[in-house]
Amino acid sequence: MTPPPKLIDCLGQTLILAYRESTERLETTLTQAGCDCKVLRQVHQPGYDTYSRSYLCLLNHQQAWQFAVRSERPTLIVEADFVPVFNLGELPPPFDPNAADLGIAWLYTCASQVYSLTETGYALGYSTAMVAYIISAAGAQLLLQLAAEVAENPGPTAYTPWDSGIEYYLRDRGLSNYVPFRNYGEHGGIPNPEHRQNRLSQTHRADILYGRLAFTPIYAHATSTGLRVRVRARLKGIARLLLGKYLRLPVLFSSDRPLPLLRFALARHFTRQI
Repeated sequence: MTPPPKLIDCLGQTLILAYRESTERLETTLTQAGCDCKVLRQVHQPGYDTYSRSYLCLLNHQQAWQFAVRSERPTLIVEADFVPVFNLGELPPPFDPNAADLGIAWLYTCASQVYSLTETGYALGYSTAMVAYIISAAGAQLLLQLAAEVAENPGPTAYTPWDSGIEYYLRDRGLSNYVPFRNYGEHGGIPNPEHRQNRLSQTHRADILYGRLAFTPIYAHATSTGLRVRVRARLKGIARLLLGKYLRLPVLFSSDRPLPLLRFALARHFTRQI
């Protein structure tokens, strides 16, 4: 009997996106998990002072996509404030390793939705936020096109939620996008002030994790409320499920495999964590 695949066996390079943040602990954790890590630090350029934070973030990811298009294997990309769970590399991959049409597979989700299950049990769906994800060379090539479009309209100085449209952009161009059964880590950073300015949710945390975090997130150091944050995130995730935001009723009723889809959604929150 063939053993189930491990996440680490399905990856090529791992890229950590940073500006001035310390990445030593994250590098150590990912290296111990078996990842081949490289840190990409954004270098401040003339004119950047006028750019929105969202566009500067896009530039960081664009740099990573330029590496990913040259990789024969999927690339793991994480932001500097990602906090992985223990034994990250030993966990199952969130995507079908044999699929030829991989676009993106999120390891960390925000406002996620599940659309369908593949015959092999992997979940296709939607997420926003780019804290931690796996991208194929084909997906990275298309996202470089998206970055060029954003540079033209609305341009570098305007706030744009470019990450919220990635799933649609890739799916419309024939690629499959995967959401995980549970999150492989946490967004450990502090709120982005642009979210408040644009009337968006100021913070987003993983609703449910695969296990214990490998180290303490920045927000827990800053507020000493790590447990409270985790409880609030879990309750928010359960509320999204019960309100039909994670698995929307029209999606469920139109599915050709509604029972497996419903079992996936319920098991995500109400079975024992690994």
